[in-house]
Amino acid sequence: MDKTPMTAAGEATLRAELNRLTRVERPRIIKEIAAALAQGDLRENAEFQYAKEEQGFIEGRLAEIASKLSNAQIIDCTAIPPTGKVIFGTTVHLLNVETDEEVIYQVVGDDESDIKANKISVYSPIARALVGKSIDDVVVVVAPSGDIEYEICKVEHI
Repeated sequence: MDKTPMTAAGEATLRAELNRLTRVERPRIIKEIAAALAQGDLRENAEFQYAKEEQGFIEGRLAEIASKLSNAQIIDCTAIPPTGKVIFGTTVHLLNVETDEEVIYQVVGDDESDIKANKISVYSPIARALVGKSIDDVVVVVAPSGDIEYEICKVEHI
């Protein structure tokens, strides 16, 4: 299977969730199941049914995180010398040529992308247009609303 790019921060977030699920949530749900079992008849025990459903969700999420981490290629852009080019993990300051509006995006992996936090997937149209370009380049992003021209003002390795 191909490796999936992920930033060091993205890996740390997944590892923190994995740790929380294994050390806090899993023991909590085991206690809830044990308490529900102690009540007797399980057929009409809503607490037991809920706890079993939650346990299934937790175990599924643990498997998902483990799979993502095992297939991840961790890229720490802060360890790469800045060249002024947009690469995976960099934070890019863009100027919309038409409206003079400035936007800032960080190019991250699929699992880390969050447009509200200005983190865009490396596979998104805007990131594909930016990767490999340098400061002062003008790029055209093909968007559903039409083509948008951006000038790359600054590239940071943070």
